[in-house]
Amino acid sequence: MNPDATSPALAYQSGFGNEFSTEALPGALPIGQNSPQKAPYGLYTELFSGSAFTMPRSEARRTWLYRIQPSANHPAFVKLERQLAGGPLGEVTPNRLRWNPLDMPTEPTDFVDGLVSMAANSAAQKPAGISIYNYRANRSMERVFFDADGELLLVPQQGRLRIATELGVLELEPLEIAVLPRGLKFRVELLDAEARGYVAENHGAPLRLPDLGPIGSNGLANPRDFLTPVAHYEHLQQPTALVQKFLGELWGCELNHSPLNVVAWHGTNVPYKYDLRRFNTIGTVSFDHPDPSIFTVLTSPTSVHGLANLDFVIFPPRWMVAENTFRPPWFHRNLMNEFMGLIQGAYDAKAEGFLPGGASLHSCMSAHGPDGETCTKAINATLAPGKIDNTMAFMFETSQVLRPSRFALDCPQLQNNYDACWASLPATFDPTRR
Repeated sequence: MNPDATSPALAYQSGFGNEFSTEALPGALPIGQNSPQKAPYGLYTELFSGSAFTMPRSEARRTWLYRIQPSANHPAFVKLERQLAGGPLGEVTPNRLRWNPLDMPTEPTDFVDGLVSMAANSAAQKPAGISIYNYRANRSMERVFFDADGELLLVPQQGRLRIATELGVLELEPLEIAVLPRGLKFRVELLDAEARGYVAENHGAPLRLPDLGPIGSNGLANPRDFLTPVAHYEHLQQPTALVQKFLGELWGCELNHSPLNVVAWHGTNVPYKYDLRRFNTIGTVSFDHPDPSIFTVLTSPTSVHGLANLDFVIFPPRWMVAENTFRPPWFHRNLMNEFMGLIQGAYDAKAEGFLPGGASLHSCMSAHGPDGETCTKAINATLAPGKIDNTMAFMFETSQVLRPSRFALDCPQLQNNYDACWASLPATFDPTRR
């Protein structure tokens, strides 16, 4: 794809929030001046801003690009006939919902056509909130896509991906995640016959690492384990379809070149990947167990300190050591709204019904917790150190109520008997027995 590039197609830099710099040709990155009158190699200078210009330095997201053609070189976009699957949002419901995995497509379907809207809590033009999608694909993209509505958090569940972006190439497999900044152009290529997973579109503050507080300087996701690509460009003079998502709609145009033509760049507004298996889980060695916030990988904050627009939380393999303690996630009602998915294995709060590729939604103050079988086993278990293994569940948690899409409420994968998993909880109260 890139015979003129001198850098390898797949290479990474490590760290989170760094001021990265990288070039695919020696000397392509100007030194000491961001926008020189004449950039090296006859390149064009372009600023890619992911935050307002006047944000505090620690919050600013911007990257300087040195590219073969500027992004402004495109014709008018036209609204595409084929729009995102899933339809509009459905009616409001406080009920607990759970879905089986969505079927793989039978017709040729790329990543964009395979996006299915599942839930959202904000219109695309709002400066906060999230939208949640499933993706299913059986062919690589030949076009290039960017999302003007928010940054994208990709969570593969099945199938490996090669994501070619303006700033370089990311390869992704299940148990890894990727974050693509708002407006970044990319193409998703399949490394296996089929791919399926989850996407959170974040309309609010960009995702970042959570503060550690009393945990100290180490633990949870460590900055060094995040990888961002090195520069890699395509110098292709051929028709290329460019599609953007703008206020929830798909618009497209045709270029006479590949827009993935950035030869060098430096900055902080970058795509990155992270291996969930590197997460350093924190737990108790005495009694009870911490809140699920202890499993937060990334967070998008709001103006209210401690209240997240989006928390990305995982439930990885881990040791359980607490004494005299009910070890599964306890029964609870929560201010937050929880959309859960399962990448592999089984979730420790559900004995059955929650399948890899499936999902569940528990809204604000919706009572939930372990099902009857899990609860009974936990109460009667002989407590000893034990390891929860071969599992990876996750949660998109948000402070605003998620409203399911019309598709999510009508699809055959919706489990109409989900409430029954708690119906088997026995009444064990006996006032004569302490």
